[in-house]
Amino acid sequence: MENNEIILLFAMNMKRIRLEKKMSQEDLSFAADLHRNYISDVECGRRNVSLQAIAKIAAGLEIEVSELFNK
Repeated sequence: MENNEIILLFAMNMKRIRLEKKMSQEDLSFAADLHRNYISDVECGRRNVSLQAIAKIAAGLEIEVSELFNK
């Protein structure tokens, strides 16, 4: 899997899960302790997310980290 593919897979899964949980980007930003603009950039595939941010996003969504990488 190429670097860009995994970023887009992560972004799509993150947005899908967020919407399934009926959370806004702002809701997730508060839950994950990350800026709303950062959440938006990640969902658009404009950010290469750090491991710390991945853990915060998963915690904010109340899911396991692995769910963000499912195909």
